[in-house]
Amino acid sequence: MLKWAAIFAVIAAVLGILGFGGLAGAAWSIAQIFFWISVVIAVVLFVLGVTIYRSLT
Repeated sequence: MLKWAAIFAVIAAVLGILGFGGLAGAAWSIAQIFFWISVVIAVVLFVLGVTIYRSLT
């Protein structure tokens, strides 16, 4: 997910430099969505890892 967030952030930067503000905003919004989804997934996996680790040991 972070890979896709980085790709869309680069696309947004290029579009912003070229003057396509609307498309750059859309690409930036998609990048933000992918970033926050990956953060949520990382936190959930961290919490599950800590709880499962404690239950197994």
